[in-house]
Amino acid sequence: MRDKVIATVGIFAGIFFLFYGGDRQPAAQESSSRIFVNVVLVQLNVAVTDKKGNYVRGLRPQDFVVNEDNIPESISSFEEGGAVASNLSPPPSDSATIAGATPSVTSSATEPIPDDSGIPHFEGASVYILFDTSDYMYRQFVYAQDAITGFVRSMQSADKIAFYSYSRDLSRATSLTADRSMILRGVRSTVAGDEAALYNCLLLTVRDAAQLHGRKAIVVFSNGPDSASSVPPEDVEELAQSTGTIIYIVSTRLAQEEPVSTAVFERMSKATGGKAYFAKNWEDEKQAFASIRDDLSHLYTLSYYPKPNPNRGWRRITVRLAGKDLQKYHVRTRDGYRLLQQSAFSSESASAR
Repeated sequence: MRDKVIATVGIFAGIFFLFYGGDRQPAAQESSSRIFVNVVLVQLNVAVTDKKGNYVRGLRPQDFVVNEDNIPESISSFEEGGAVASNLSPPPSDSATIAGATPSVTSSATEPIPDDSGIPHFEGASVYILFDTSDYMYRQFVYAQDAITGFVRSMQSADKIAFYSYSRDLSRATSLTADRSMILRGVRSTVAGDEAALYNCLLLTVRDAAQLHGRKAIVVFSNGPDSASSVPPEDVEELAQSTGTIIYIVSTRLAQEEPVSTAVFERMSKATGGKAYFAKNWEDEKQAFASIRDDLSHLYTLSYYPKPNPNRGWRRITVRLAGKDLQKYHVRTRDGYRLLQQSAFSSESASAR
């Protein structure tokens, strides 16, 4: 039986939208479906750094200028580094309101502060860890588990973490939870599998994350190229863009030596506002996870209700800092989203039916 699923979710950049889907089936194992995206609230996660790469704190809503298809947008809510979001303007009369919105924020005259303290401020996000347990990972398995364990333990203030693993199929070992011990048990219980269907399993993880509000990210630990997926990486990338899901990829040298995988990993992470890391050893892996933690914890989260726009396709978003004194800083965020998205998924597995 075909079910019609309606959910409200957010996009990174981020968009809150109404999700109208066709069949919802497991694994790569998806039958043809169409996804229509009607924007209610656009949410942008923005990293601001100085020339040394230090994160800049203390910016105010009026320090950001947001345009969508060259149309100036008014920031509706503003949040720094996981702090409680401040509501700045009411939604249009024909848009949904935000539950639990706080009163308007009062601006500060203080200068922005480059943050080189290294102290995590990470709060208020949902993080999915996707661990490669394919035969590519066999020799690195224990070291990879140690690196992931350290990452989980370093995020004591994060709201929720889920731990998934993949080889040919996706295993949802631990659903989103604030219980760190449960996550660690899931990490330690993983065993090596066979071929790697990264894009199939990443697509399903994005779909899980798509149903959530607020900041959300997927951290992929991969040791090699995809060898078994039926889903192209472009489908994963576009769905992540349209559902507001940041993708970070930590990969080993084996994948970096495969130029196609290297290009895909770098493009996919950049397109969703994340980063790709290529680690030569387990120490590099630990440093990559620490960098991801810091990046997530220093994001500014801005949202706005799009003004009338006849464009039904790709909408370009630009974010810049206002004032000459702030032009020395670098801004990194998603550069757009697709209002109307159609994705087709083919199935090679009868077990999904």
